[in-house]
Order: sequence, then structure tokens, then C-alpha cells
Amino acid sequence: MVEFFSEYGLFLAKSVTIVIAIIAVVAGIAVVSSRSRKDGHQGEIEVTHFNDELLDMKEALEDAILDKETLKAMQKEEKKKEKEEKKARKKNPPKEDETRRKRIYVLDFDGDVKASEVEPFRQEVSAVLMMAEPQDEVVIRLESPGGMVHEYGLASSQIERIKRKEIPLTICVDRVAASGGYMMACLADKLIAAPFAIVGSIGVIAQLPNFHKLLKKNDIDFEVLTAGEYKRTLTVFGENTDKGREKFKEELEETHELFKSFVHEYRDVVDIDKVATGEIWFGKQALDVNLVDELMTSDQYLMDASDESDIFEVRYEQKKTLQDKISDMAADSSDKVLTKWWSRLTRQNIINR
Repeated sequence: MVEFFSEYGLFLAKSVTIVIAIIAVVAGIAVVSSRSRKDGHQGEIEVTHFNDELLDMKEALEDAILDKETLKAMQKEEKKKEKEEKKARKKNPPKEDETRRKRIYVLDFDGDVKASEVEPFRQEVSAVLMMAEPQDEVVIRLESPGGMVHEYGLASSQIERIKRKEIPLTICVDRVAASGGYMMACLADKLIAAPFAIVGSIGVIAQLPNFHKLLKKNDIDFEVLTAGEYKRTLTVFGENTDKGREKFKEELEETHELFKSFVHEYRDVVDIDKVATGEIWFGKQALDVNLVDELMTSDQYLMDASDESDIFEVRYEQKKTLQDKISDMAADSSDKVLTKWWSRLTRQNIINR
């Protein structure tokens, strides 16, 4: 038993030493890391050729399913077809405006309450706008239940940049584009949704608790000092008034009207008074009330388009800072040390018993 406590004490001493050393290293590098963040780029654009991915999948299935003779004959036929196409292009050169195929740039937006994806999204939009031309197309795979008005307003403004360049814009919703998510989706020239995707929820909501009665019961005063009659309409700890509630509701109504006007501006085919009730609509229902233009998954849309277009998935990946890398290494090292010593102590305890 004495040996167990001795081993355990040694284990604790070494663990504490390692943790202190790790903290010292991380703290020492933090300044250098912060300087590198200011001086250097935070991320980089990654591009994946969607057509190549489809071809790789197709070839993998062919290798697994077809016998060698059939596969060889198929490959021979494909090579023959490529030669014929090359010969035809040489005989009848394409016109200057037909020298390349249409390009489709695919962006993803996976939204949360704060629309946190807007930071990488704005970088992706900027990258695409430097290359895309009116003959091309931008496809956004959008998923979002909505959230803060000002955050989704900024996200929608990023999509407006694409429209200003007059580049055809398609937005695909496979699961949900509600509230702020639909604010973004309604900007599409073509809005596609999966049959059971959720869209709509064109409304505004705000809720907050109030602890005034609880504080008053316990003889706790809470004061709110403001300059301006409506600087604070409702409060969590102070006593709310009917006048404050009315003003707050008035502000919600104004925001709702702005939301309705925005949707109607970009989708004038909808009966805005009918759909702007805060309700949600599933794919087929949404099609019936013109909230979407077509029912289809994003996968099918891109696969169909790949026959005539070159498709590129564009993603802005955040770079890990030196501090992040050190932290990850430190965490891994700590886990390994703790696991090693705990395993040793456990074995020692079993042997002593």
C-alpha cells in the first residue's frame, strides 16, 4: 500500500511538472503567434474538381464490378471516342467565345445562430468573383435554421455581391433554410430544395427572462441608468413597463416588415402576406407557394450539370496558428503521459493486491 501511494505521489509530481512546462512554452510562444496572425494570412482557398471526384468513383465501381475483358473493351471505346472528339475539334475549331466549357463554382454555407460561417464565406465569394464570368454559374449549398438579423443581413450581402456581377446564382437547400437562412436563399436566381427540406419561417422572434420579482423578493435592488427614452426597452433584471414592451414589439414589427420587403424584392412571385406568417414549409408545400423553384437534391443537380460543365468546389480553410499547433501537441503529449502513468499505477495496484 505504501508503494502505491509512493508511485501515486511521484506520478502527480511529474504530471504537475509537465503541465507547468507546457503552460510556460505556450505562454512564451503566444506573443510570437499573435504577431504572425497580424502579419500573415489566416487561411487559404482550397479547390476540388467535382468532375474528377465523380470519375474516380465511377472507375472504382467499374474496377470492382466489371470483368477484365469488359473493362478493357470499355476503356478502348472511351479512348476511341476521345480521339474522334479531338479530331472533330481540330477540323472545326470552336469560336472564341466557345473555347471553354461553362464553369460552376460551388460554395457551402452551414449557418448557426450567429452565422459564424460568414467569415470564411466572404473569402470564398471574393475568390470566386475574381474568376467567374457571366457565362458561368455559382451554386451555394445552404443549410441554416436562421439566427441574428444583423449577422444574416451581412451573409445575405455577400450573396448580393454575386448578383451584382450578373453571374447566374443557384441555391440548393437539402435540409433547412429558415428565417435568416431563407433571407439568404431568396436571393437565388434559381432556388432548389429537397422534397422534405424546411424553408420559410419569415418572421422575427425575441425572448428573454426577467428576474425582477425574484430580486425584489430577496430585497436586492437593480438599477438601469440610460440616456435616451428608449435606450433600453426591456431588461433582464429591472422592472419592465408596458410602454417598454410596446416599444420593443414595435421594433420587432419594423424588423419583420423589412424582412418581408427583402423577400418580396427578390422573389416577387410569392404572395408575401400569405407566406410571411412565421410558418415553415416543407419542400413540396414550398413549391406550391413559390418559395422554391424546383424539387431536387444538390447532389443530383450537380451530377446532371457535370455532363456539360466543369464544377469546382471552393472552400476557405482557416490556417492553424503556431499557438494552436503547440496546444494540440501539448494536449497529445499530456494525454500520452497521463495514460502511461495511470496504466502503470493500475498495474502496480493490481499486483500489490
